[in-house]
Amino acid sequence: TIFAYGQTGAGKSHTMTGPANGGPEQQGLLPRSFSHVFTQIDTMSQSTKYLVRGSYLEIYNEEIRDLLSKNPKERCDLKDGANGVYVKDLQAFVVKSVEDMNQVLEKGLANRSVASTNMNEGSSRSHSIFMITVEQCALGADGEGHIRVGKLNMVDLAGSERQSKTGATGERLKEATKINLSLSALGNVISALVDGKSSHVPYRDSKLTRLLQDSLGGNTK
Repeated sequence: TIFAYGQTGAGKSHTMTGPANGGPEQQGLLPRSFSHVFTQIDTMSQSTKYLVRGSYLEIYNEEIRDLLSKNPKERCDLKDGANGVYVKDLQAFVVKSVEDMNQVLEKGLANRSVASTNMNEGSSRSHSIFMITVEQCALGADGEGHIRVGKLNMVDLAGSERQSKTGATGERLKEATKINLSLSALGNVISALVDGKSSHVPYRDSKLTRLLQDSLGGNTK
């Protein structure tokens, strides 16, 4: 999991996606990660098969929204499954190239919740998570196919804000309050994990930390 964290206007979204019409040297982390994934796949043995999927969601006012859905403003539910927490009915597009993945990204970006504040004309009002899932099927010594699954979460966090600086009122103030509470919850979870002495890690204090529970703990990097 990779986080872009900082105050409003710091350049988090720019770091993640890069400029709309920039060249290769100006690419953000997301386009670069797409290229890296498919470059690595191209170097692998022909006997090893891969399936790559892309999903894109946002957490707006503590509601999860599928940015690739036909109705991107509709709320999605979090569920507990055998393999951990997941978003019910989240779209996952099979992609076969960098170009396919970029199309998924562009579709999701068009549906993100943004608004103007005193600090940023196009401020992200939600946390967004782009999920890249890679399934590998390789033949083992027994001649059977063995499947391994890896996931990369690219998290563009909404900016931490002070109401006095942003001039937030009404709906913008409500958004800022939710953003700051979820960022605080993320900080508390990371502090508890780093400390290692806490018997309770407060994953359930926000949708963001609950959704990323399996990525923040366990065998993650």
